[in-house]
Amino acid sequence: MRKKTKSVFIGPVEVGGLKPIVVQSMTTTDTRDVRKTVLQIKRLERAGCEIVRVAVRDVEAAASIAAIRKKIRIPLIADIHFDDRLAVSAMLAGADGIRINPGNMDPEGIRAIVKVAKERGTAIRIGINAGSLEKDLLREYGHPCADALVASAIRHVGRLEEMGFDRMKISVKSSHVPTMIHAYRALSSKVDYPLHLGVTEAGSLLNAAVKSAIGMGTLLFEGIGDTLRVSVTGDPVQELPIAYGILRTLDIRRVGVEIVSCPTCGRCEIDLAGLVRQTERRLAGIKPYLKVALMGCVVNGPGEAAEADIGIAGGRGFGMLFKKGKIVRKLHESEFIDTLMAEVSAMVQNQEEN
Repeated sequence: MRKKTKSVFIGPVEVGGLKPIVVQSMTTTDTRDVRKTVLQIKRLERAGCEIVRVAVRDVEAAASIAAIRKKIRIPLIADIHFDDRLAVSAMLAGADGIRINPGNMDPEGIRAIVKVAKERGTAIRIGINAGSLEKDLLREYGHPCADALVASAIRHVGRLEEMGFDRMKISVKSSHVPTMIHAYRALSSKVDYPLHLGVTEAGSLLNAAVKSAIGMGTLLFEGIGDTLRVSVTGDPVQELPIAYGILRTLDIRRVGVEIVSCPTCGRCEIDLAGLVRQTERRLAGIKPYLKVALMGCVVNGPGEAAEADIGIAGGRGFGMLFKKGKIVRKLHESEFIDTLMAEVSAMVQNQEEN
């Protein structure tokens, strides 16, 4: 059962309080380049991103928040390190939330940040990373273990609470998956604030998918977590299918297209791998839930396709189209993709209208 945490708003998006787990990403563009940053955020929006974060490394980047915010639909979080003045400037420019690591900021600077956040109703994420722990905690614990991450988080939560601030969420990320799992478990037992899940520096697409599925999937299955970000080295749009795939697999959020396809074997007589690639590419970003089965032979194909909203069970150059368990018609292999897209489009439109 999912743990009920406090509710925090990032713009109009509610995080925590048993609301649907929110999927986030972060831009890779130079935030000072408003045009490129907006274009990337719009791609992220189309892929299903619900909150986006941008790096703010100088005054010009902080000022760019205002122009970016006007051109996008989803809430915008400013990511700040070291300089409290940049956090204040980003909030004044319209950031819906900020992410800081209080351990690398001056205590008086944190006080200035909290003052403006309280005045503007801005949410703060306390972002603790294994790679940037306070020196005294590293001396005490010897290395950035789970207990050290949690100690840092609890320390900074307490300081913000002493300032009368509670509009916060917390993350305790590590690139070491067991450390990350233990840290979030321990933190969840100590606080009721929303937790932002993530495996930091997760690497390339395959490594990021594996680490995120194991790390975040374990915690989500245990009822821990309110928002998440899959970290992929490269195009951040690649993060969204992984994030939603984790949520769908655990039956936490039925969002987007779930493709069921067989691994293929010597019985397969159609280009199933090509069909799956095209289907994934053309259906990326669809928000209504649909289960699509693409099966390569008659052994399990008809049964799996019959269980899906729509599916194709292939034969030698041909296949049967199924909808809701019923055979619709026989198709030539050359008709598979266009027919499938047309049928899915009609089903999505029907869902949206109803």
